[in-house]
Amino acid sequence: MLRPKEVVQLWVDAFNAGDPDALAALYHPDAVNHQVANDPVCGRAAIREMFIGEFAAAKMVCIVENLFEDGQWAILEWRDAPGLRGCGFFQVAGGKIVFQRGYWDKLTFLRQHGFPME
Repeated sequence: MLRPKEVVQLWVDAFNAGDPDALAALYHPDAVNHQVANDPVCGRAAIREMFIGEFAAAKMVCIVENLFEDGQWAILEWRDAPGLRGCGFFQVAGGKIVFQRGYWDKLTFLRQHGFPME
C-alpha cells in the first residue's frame, strides 16, 4: 500500500503530464476535491472532468517545494514557473485520495493566463 506522500508524488507526476485519467485513478470513487477558490468537486468522474477542463484551458505545472506526511495526510507546498504559489492537503486512505483541499490565489492565476476576471 502506498503511503500518502507517495500517492501525492504520483499525483504531481500525472498533473505535470497533463493526464486526467492517471489523476482520476488516484482518487477514491467518492473523493472530494475542494480548491477553496472554487466549489468542491465530488466523485472521481467529476474530478476527472475538472482536470480535462483545466488542462484544456491552461498549461499548468506543479513544482514541489515541500512534501510532508502526517498519518493519513500529505501536505504539498508548490509553485509554478510564473511564480504562483499554493499548498494542498491530501487525505489518503487505502492508497487513494479521499479528500483534497487546495489553497492558491485565483486572481493571480487568472492574470497569468490572460483569463477574464470573475
